Amino acid sequence: MTVMIETIHLAKPRGFCAGVVMAIEAVEEAAARQRAAGEGDLGVYHAIVHNDAVVGRLEEEHGVRFVERLADFDALRADDGAVSDTVVFSAHGVSPAVREEARRRGLATIDATCPLVTKVHNEATRYARAGYHILLIGDSTRHQEVLGTKGEAPDATTVVSVVGNRRHDPELADPHTVTVPDPSKVVVLTQTTLSVDDTMRTVDVLRERFPLLVVPPSDDLCYATKNRQDAVKRIAPAVDAFVVVTSTTSSNGMRLLELAEDLTGRALRVEGPDDLDPAWFEGVRHVGLTSAASTPEDLVQAIVAWFRNRHPALEVVEEGEWEQITFRKPKRVEAVAP
Repeated sequence: MTVMIETIHLAKPRGFCAGVVMAIEAVEEAAARQRAAGEGDLGVYHAIVHNDAVVGRLEEEHGVRFVERLADFDALRADDGAVSDTVVFSAHGVSPAVREEARRRGLATIDATCPLVTKVHNEATRYARAGYHILLIGDSTRHQEVLGTKGEAPDATTVVSVVGNRRHDPELADPHTVTVPDPSKVVVLTQTTLSVDDTMRTVDVLRERFPLLVVPPSDDLCYATKNRQDAVKRIAPAVDAFVVVTSTTSSNGMRLLELAEDLTGRALRVEGPDDLDPAWFEGVRHVGLTSAASTPEDLVQAIVAWFRNRHPALEVVEEGEWEQITFRKPKRVEAVAP
């Protein structure tokens, strides 16, 4: 006989962080302005945030065009003005080389980089200029945030994996064996969306190997990443299974999934209610539910509704506090003649 699920413990905070809200609103407003002015569709360099539903809605409802190369704008702009001469940089940030290419191509820009990512970029530039070698802790050498940060000082940066890396990127250096030109001038920076616990363990390993390692006083890990991981830790002892709503491309979302699996031994990744399978919850009475910082809240509520339809007496328990943080919207920077 199927056991009825009694409670869903809904993590708080969850879903959109301030950086994601800023980036999505910047795209929506810019797209609306351009359409109203008859200037063509808005182009965005890389997915504005790593969530398939968000990207799909922006394409379908706002006519946004996403490109992985700025060279793709040439064909789009030649297609009877199908796309405007404005490009939005995604929340993950871009390298100086990408900014320079946009300038050469005569593109106006809207920089929707999360301010917390920009802070890490600024640290990379500052330490490289001071002659330091940068050890950048990341989960993939191909992640857009890592590419952008390393691009600030490519010759002075080595990307290292977290301790116990589960992503198996062969290009990541091992923190136990990585070497640097001068052990007396080395600094560690981090991708903002990593596991807090894994990152701290990695910093400890690097400190042991390089006693003069500089660790910037401000924590590079994003407040939203930490808060969402802390919420999972609070809920885990009270649940039999955990559901994490995230796209596979979301680094912070996949780290939530790993954490939930480590703590409960039963974690499921979904992108929406259609991915849920009733058989997966056999014997489960208490479910935890959270979502990545780029997951829309309506998808979370649709999953709650899925459970309610099957378990009429379901109680939804929500604890914690929402974040009260907002970021200023970026401005459009006009194109400069190449």
